Amino acid sequence: MNAPVKTDTLPQWRLDDLYVGRDDPQIEADLGKARKAAEDLAAYKGQLVAARAEPETLGRRLDETIGLYEIGTNALYGVGAYASLSSSTARNDPAWSKFEADFRAKAAMIAAETLFFTLEINELEEAELEAALSAHAPAARWRPWLRRVRLSRPHELSADLERMMVDRGPAVANWVRLYDETLARLTAKVGTETLTLPEALNRLSDPDAAQRKRAAQGLAKALEERTPTLALCLNTLAFEKQVDDRWRKYASPAASRHLANEVDADAVEALVEAVTEAYPAVSHRYYALKAKVMGRKKLDYWDRNAPLDSAPPRTYGWDEAQAMVLESFAALAPRFADTAQTFFSQPWIDARPRAGKQSGAYSHPVAADRHPYVFMNYMGERRDVLTLAHELGHAVHQTLCAPLGTLLADTPLTLAETASIFGEGLVFERLLESASDEERRGLLAGKIEDGLNTVVRQIAFHKFETAFHAARLQGELAPEQISEIWLDVMGESLGPAIRLNPGYEHYWAYVSHFAHAPFYVYAYAFGDLLVRGLMEKRREDPKGFAPLYEDLLAAGGSRTYVEALKPFGLNPREKAFWAAGMTQIERLVDEFEALV
Repeated sequence: MNAPVKTDTLPQWRLDDLYVGRDDPQIEADLGKARKAAEDLAAYKGQLVAARAEPETLGRRLDETIGLYEIGTNALYGVGAYASLSSSTARNDPAWSKFEADFRAKAAMIAAETLFFTLEINELEEAELEAALSAHAPAARWRPWLRRVRLSRPHELSADLERMMVDRGPAVANWVRLYDETLARLTAKVGTETLTLPEALNRLSDPDAAQRKRAAQGLAKALEERTPTLALCLNTLAFEKQVDDRWRKYASPAASRHLANEVDADAVEALVEAVTEAYPAVSHRYYALKAKVMGRKKLDYWDRNAPLDSAPPRTYGWDEAQAMVLESFAALAPRFADTAQTFFSQPWIDARPRAGKQSGAYSHPVAADRHPYVFMNYMGERRDVLTLAHELGHAVHQTLCAPLGTLLADTPLTLAETASIFGEGLVFERLLESASDEERRGLLAGKIEDGLNTVVRQIAFHKFETAFHAARLQGELAPEQISEIWLDVMGESLGPAIRLNPGYEHYWAYVSHFAHAPFYVYAYAFGDLLVRGLMEKRREDPKGFAPLYEDLLAAGGSRTYVEALKPFGLNPREKAFWAAGMTQIERLVDEFEALV
């Protein structure tokens, strides 16, 4: 079908299985439950350290206290999810912004009362902990969570300073809120139309070159008008991060993210090096081939994701996208499809674009005793079908590991992206199977571009952040200086076949990850190349792969990425592993070159 998708018929979620509104008394009841858990936990203050010489007593107290900590976490996560989910579809409503900000302040006050707990755990020696977990068997299940808590041990501050960090958290978060609200209110004048940010970005893949150009230039102007505010947000957040990193003695701005992801800096450096070294053979070569196909010597930046011809792109209705995702998941294992089906059967997906709704897509976990919610802006294009598969991959993953409980189900980003990118890969394989030769060329181009956007582009984003944070150490950066860094790293990754026309220098401003989660972006490349290794293992042994893969997802955050991938014979600490993933993308470029 090539008719435009009727977005006003797309699903919107209902959040009343969380709360029926901002005034729902259950919100205060759950906040009260979190306060009560914090008070009960406080009664144990000093008792862990006091029992360090009594392994059985220490083990029992660990089991009891971590259980209380999880109860409080579940209650806070429920209200927090409701605030975040509701606000993300109503960024133009000050009442929701206030509700979200007020919740953050209340949550910070409750969390501050439990700060002593992880600090006291980290006063214990490894031998004391191990003896306790061995002496009281029920406590042993918390070993993976304790391992993650212990990672921050060298970077912890005094109890008073940790309390101060928590208390000031909501104020810092308001800079992120300002960034989000600025982008949510952004509109771009494109000809006679006024487009939101998601609509303008979507127009950059329009088959009409004139439409793409108008959208790109309109968006560039809209971003330029807002860069003083957005640059101030990034500068302030980067400075706040400097202060935090300095006090916590992190070796680099990315070090805290590596620690949260439970990855070695060396592994990330190997990933960055492997991808950067592959720029000429992969991204540079592909864009030169695409320019040739389109009859051009160079492509303008707004042509980067353009279809290869001017025919209207294939569009997919919501029901068609749903069927494709479910069939693809079922081919891997029925349980994956059955789990994803629940999200379509229940009002747990918000796919309808509308004013005030922020851009992007996510699957938001709540707590282990409540289901996730899927958020996206569905426009009916192939990328939207893949985005749906991506977010449902997350949702399936979050559901499968929920029996572990909230603390153990929490998965580091490097593994959290595995199921989502795998879901995309399954759907793409289905698209390719049913394609004609002409469609196959377009799909192959799309697949390569998805790989470039997920791997090359995200590593370029990582290098942008690295350069920006390094420069910020010398003082605040003007928007023009941020733009200079942006053009440098993006030009390196895109290569000589892409012309970075005037206006592109402002495009750093719409990448909200830079404000939300510094150094998050490399996880996408990490996950993509991991999945390429996993997909290869599936091709070698489809039946044997499925149970191993389900076990990986069900393990949540209870295993490190090295432990999780060992059953598949994969070692992501080696640069050769990442280079092999880039070689797979290079082979797709070879196949594309043969077709054109």
